[in-house]
Amino acid sequence: KFFVREAEEESPVSVWILIDASASMGQADRSAPDWSRLDAAKLLGLCIAELAQMQGDRFGWIALQSGALGLAEPRGGRAQIDRLQIDFARLQAAGTFPDAGTLAPLWERIGAHDLVVFLSDCFDEGGIALIERLAKAGREVLAVQMLTVEERDFPFDGGYRFLDQESGDALIGDGKALRETYLGRFAAARASLDARLDNAGIRHTVYVLDEAIDRPLQVFFGRGAPPA
Repeated sequence: KFFVREAEEESPVSVWILIDASASMGQADRSAPDWSRLDAAKLLGLCIAELAQMQGDRFGWIALQSGALGLAEPRGGRAQIDRLQIDFARLQAAGTFPDAGTLAPLWERIGAHDLVVFLSDCFDEGGIALIERLAKAGREVLAVQMLTVEERDFPFDGGYRFLDQESGDALIGDGKALRETYLGRFAAARASLDARLDNAGIRHTVYVLDEAIDRPLQVFFGRGAPPA
């Protein structure tokens, strides 16, 4: 079985899909403007739900967005798949990551032995703190950092205005001149995040929007990532 804790091989597992729906998840690449990281997270979430359904595990989801959580309790059956598809079709990236008060109901829902899959760009400190706390409380946590191709490669030449979708902060600069500094800082930030998640005992991987959607599942449940 894919979703089995090593210490509880015969115990039923509830799988929780935590999907970040803050504004930054709406980011897409110029070459594929209709394929945002939220679109990819939704499809990946559906794949996880299908896996859970195939092996008889219950699954639920929580859409993480400022103001309120979109929450569906874990259940099994095709009707649950249908409900997920309807909910995800309505879900749009907006606002900021939820604060502690908004997240409070989450702690009453996710059981001590449940499996949590976190789908996010992992740019919000609140999101990383959330999964660290879940892991510390005994939940098994898997994290997928959703990145755009442009974030990975920074293929910009000429003048650009770079805009933070959540804060509204802007940076105007020459792409070519910024590339080396950006790539160095981005690599350092990713290494810092990797170390932090490793320290918390959280299994994690990165998904980039030009990759096969099942790549994270291959990393977690298969025999490693397929060739790029």
